[in-house]
Amino acid sequence: MSESAATSAPETVESLGEVATLGRILPRLPKGDRTLLGPGDDAAVVAAADGRFVVTTDLMVHGPDFRLAWSTPYDLGWKAAASNFTDVAAMGAAPTALVVALAVPGDTEAAFLERFADGLADGCAVMAPGCGVVGGDMSVSRTMTIAVTAFGDLDGRAPVRRDGARPGDLVAVSGVLGDSGSGLERLFAEAVDGAGTPDRRAADALRLSDPRVAWHLAPTPPVADGVLAAVAGATAMLDLSDGLALDAGRVARASGVTLDLVGSALGPDPLAALRGGEDHSLLATFPADAVLPGGFRPVGVVRAGEHVVLLDGAPLADATGWDPYARWSGGVG
Repeated sequence: MSESAATSAPETVESLGEVATLGRILPRLPKGDRTLLGPGDDAAVVAAADGRFVVTTDLMVHGPDFRLAWSTPYDLGWKAAASNFTDVAAMGAAPTALVVALAVPGDTEAAFLERFADGLADGCAVMAPGCGVVGGDMSVSRTMTIAVTAFGDLDGRAPVRRDGARPGDLVAVSGVLGDSGSGLERLFAEAVDGAGTPDRRAADALRLSDPRVAWHLAPTPPVADGVLAAVAGATAMLDLSDGLALDAGRVARASGVTLDLVGSALGPDPLAALRGGEDHSLLATFPADAVLPGGFRPVGVVRAGEHVVLLDGAPLADATGWDPYARWSGGVG
């Protein structure tokens, strides 16, 4: 190899080492309004105004959760933020801090991680202004793995749980229904070559032509509506990560009620709305006389009954949704 070729080779996490790699990433990440002590010590210190906070974690693994041939590093940073923000929002809290752990192959280019950090930073700025990335960890692995832990502030309110829905409540949704699942189906159907290997060019073309594909790869869920719902008196709430049918069933079982959904309120493709996962919208129940806040719209009512989900008064024939164990075939491409 010539000297010029050697000097032009991309810098990787293996060639840089952990300290230098972190030096590339950390300056790109937001500190956060509630951060008292950020990256650089053994742990971060984040203010919790009333002594309580909510905490959640989410894992993204190359293969079952994303494909590098379809997602850009910026997409991955953005989506890692989005998927955690909505879990915080579903408790009626505002996201305050993220801790991010990465395990990547040694030949991963430093520029990839810089773009990942940019996606995280921009996701915070757009979906949860004031939220910071306050720490994390890095390791090496043959399979790229992204683990994010998110923290949120309740601002003195009680958390909105899944078990508070009562007969007579309205069922409402903020955000899209079925778009992410439909986008993923198009990627599997059309963004692969003859051997079934994911194809980047085809994925890029689909992203430009179909907003559902773009939503799947980098969603912008209604994070702020979680706090608005809590203030408006939401009785139960959760993040729609596994499909409306499956997640509505979780509220029904936790609350000991039946959720009766209205098919005409679910959009042009009710089946996609019911079964598609990873929309990261918010499902909530409200007292019948509540004024629905933000982007919430009614999609049904809560009834006394068998802890099930109905569609137009009839039991759903198929109340399943997104399940990575059932859906992933094992190939990553």
